[in-house]
Amino acid sequence: MDHHPQVEILAETPATAPVPPGLVGRTILVTLPPGSPGAPPHRHPGPIYGYVVKGAISFELEGVPERVIKAGEAFFEPGGDVIHLKGANLLADEESALIATMICEPGAPVLTFVNAEELKERKA
Repeated sequence: MDHHPQVEILAETPATAPVPPGLVGRTILVTLPPGSPGAPPHRHPGPIYGYVVKGAISFELEGVPERVIKAGEAFFEPGGDVIHLKGANLLADEESALIATMICEPGAPVLTFVNAEELKERKA
């Protein structure tokens, strides 16, 4: 019997940001209730590599067309100044969930909401 671990690559998404020393990797589980619109527009403190484990999520970043990410698919989000506009559960009768690893300063908030005035200015 083989007792070695089996490793399967589930997804691979190119990272587009270098990782400076002193930062931490923070892995989070986000569960969206059925029909949830997700969080209001916000920013993350650093780049995120994510993987949808259940359901289907409508995902939109500033400057990038909205797209659907389904269970088994991955995404990259640069974080920083880029606004995360949408992360809604497309399923009306089931939860959707994703696991994300964020690179950030120790103790940084997971997200910071963007006020309506800034959002309007950025869209102009």
